[in-house]
Amino acid sequence: MKIAQVAPLWESVPPVLYGGTERVVSFITEELVRQGHEVTLFASGDSITSARLVPMCPEALRLSKVITNYDAPLITMLEKAFSSAGEFDIIHSHLECLPFPLARRGRIPVLTTLHARLDLPELLPVFRNFADLPVVSISNAQREPILWANWQATIHHGLPKDLYAPHANQGKYLVFLGRVAPEKGLDQAIEIAKRVDMPLRIGAKIDPTNAEYYRAVIEPLLDHPLIEFVGEVTDLEKDDFLGDAYAMLAPYDWPEPFGLVFIESLACSTPAIAYRRGSIPEIIDHG
Repeated sequence: MKIAQVAPLWESVPPVLYGGTERVVSFITEELVRQGHEVTLFASGDSITSARLVPMCPEALRLSKVITNYDAPLITMLEKAFSSAGEFDIIHSHLECLPFPLARRGRIPVLTTLHARLDLPELLPVFRNFADLPVVSISNAQREPILWANWQATIHHGLPKDLYAPHANQGKYLVFLGRVAPEKGLDQAIEIAKRVDMPLRIGAKIDPTNAEYYRAVIEPLLDHPLIEFVGEVTDLEKDDFLGDAYAMLAPYDWPEPFGLVFIESLACSTPAIAYRRGSIPEIIDHG
């Protein structure tokens, strides 16, 4: 088949550092190529892929020091991908609901994998207006706010078998991996580590939108001998960062759509400790 993969431009495919959706897009793209499909990837110019890359901006928008209007390359990509739809048998979009108007009016089948939370009230009229379009969920829990959507399947994320390796020795520190945001519960993870008197290593990114939250809430909590803020970690660093830990803390306080960090941690044989929120009970067996 001739398949177009349309990725977000915020991170490269795969991401250099943090980035869940773009990492999954990379896994899917490389496997489709391996299976013999003709794949075209619409993504940032610093992406690395064995598919045909159509670069829509020189580098990932989060890392760009040149582009300030993030909508411009995204609009260009939508026009490029959907105006050349005749080249493809199917378009696989990872841009949430943004391309829905183009998808409805196009002649080529468009499948959208939804990666984000769907419980925000402003999304309801959008999905009601486009209830006919086929969509894929990344967990059953993600579907709950819009059970009436045209769901085709739930496809949980996966990882390449050789990406991480099980670690035999259980470490003596706890780990937090992800991003700094109120819903991710980093403040609770720090409190848990202090209560059980175990070191906590924090591998996290700080988006500009959460910079003030970091300064006001998280930064004062870091001044403690048990707490180490590492910053963002690469895929190569994750294997030891997660694998050498005693457990991965994820006290999320939101309806997590999936949480790639859970299967990354389990692939390194490191237990994940989390609340029953969103998809988490689908990924982790209690106990």
